[in-house]
Amino acid sequence: MNNKPFITLVIPAYNEEAIINDNINQVVEYLQKLDKYKWEIVLINDGSKDKTGEIADKLEHEFEFLRVIHHPVNLNLGRAIQTGFKNAKGEIIVVLDIDLSYSVDHIEKLVVRQIEAQADIVLASCYMKGGKVSNVPFKRAVMSKFANKFMRFAAQDKYYTYTSMVRAYKSTFIKTLNLKTRDYEINPEILYKGMILRARIEEIPAHLNWIKQEEIGKKRSSSIKLLWGVVSSLMSGFIFRPHIYFVATGVFTMIISLYIIVWILINTFQVYPEIVIENHYFDDIFTSAVATVFKERPYSFLVGGFTFVVSMQLLSLGFIALQNKRYFEEMFHLSTSIFKNLKNEKKHP
Repeated sequence: MNNKPFITLVIPAYNEEAIINDNINQVVEYLQKLDKYKWEIVLINDGSKDKTGEIADKLEHEFEFLRVIHHPVNLNLGRAIQTGFKNAKGEIIVVLDIDLSYSVDHIEKLVVRQIEAQADIVLASCYMKGGKVSNVPFKRAVMSKFANKFMRFAAQDKYYTYTSMVRAYKSTFIKTLNLKTRDYEINPEILYKGMILRARIEEIPAHLNWIKQEEIGKKRSSSIKLLWGVVSSLMSGFIFRPHIYFVATGVFTMIISLYIIVWILINTFQVYPEIVIENHYFDDIFTSAVATVFKERPYSFLVGGFTFVVSMQLLSLGFIALQNKRYFEEMFHLSTSIFKNLKNEKKHP
C-alpha cells in the first residue's frame, strides 16, 4: 500500500444538490476500480445555499476516504480550489468539476501523464489535437474558445487550454504557489506563475461534454456570466504579457501618425517650388510652404501630431510594463525559493 502513488481528488461544489450524490458515487465507483493508486477525495462545499452540504456530509459518512470541508459562505471557485490544495494529503492533486463535464476516465489519464512526465501541471485540453467539445451552448463555447485563443496569443508559453480547472498537479509544486485570485481566474494565474517558475507543464486531449447538463435540464448557478468571462479573459491575457497591449496599440497609432506626417511632407515639397521669397534661405521658404499646407489641411497637422504623441506615450508605457513584469517575475521567483527553503527547514531542522 505504501508503494502506491497517493492521489488527492479535489472537487469544489456550490449549489449542486441536483447532481452531487449521483456524481460523487460515480467518481467513487471509478476510483475503486483503480487499485494501483491510494485515493482520497476532498469535497469543498463552497457556502452552498441548498442541500449540497447535507448531502456531502452523508456521503462523507458513507465513504471513508471522502473528506468534506465547508465554507460558511460562498468564497468562489478560486478560494475553494485553494482550500482543496491546503487540505490535500496526496503527492498528486487532481481537480475535477462536480458536473463531470470531463468524465471520470480523465482522472487516470491525468495521473498517468503526471507520473510519466514528472510534470508539475497536466492540463485536460479539449482544444488540442485529439480533444473534443460536445453539447456546450453556442455562446459559452464561442466565449471559451476565444478566451483560450486570446491567452495562447498573449502567453509566452503556448498551450491550447488555459481556463479549464480539470488538471493534475504535483503537490509539492502547487502548494508553494502564492495564489491570489478568488474566482475562475485562478486557472490562468496558476499557469502564469508556473511559467515564471519554469514548471513542467503537459497537456492531454480531453472531451468536454455537457450532455448531463441537458439531461438535468437546469441552468447551474455556478455558470460564469458571458460578459464577465470575456472581461476576465482579457485581463488574464493582460497579466501574461501586459506590454504587448501598449506596444501593439502604440505601433498602430505610430503608423497612422507617420502616414499623415509623410503626406504633409510630400505636399510641402510640392508647394515649395511655388513659394517665391527674395533673399531668403531654404528654411524661410520651407516654413512658408508648411504654412500653406497647414492653411489647406489644418486637421492633418492636428491628427498627425496627436497620434504621434499618443503613440510615443503608449510605447513608453509598453517598455515600463515590460520592465515591471520582469521585476515582478524575479521577485516572485525569489520569494517562492525562499518559501520552499523555509518549508524544508521546518521539515528537516
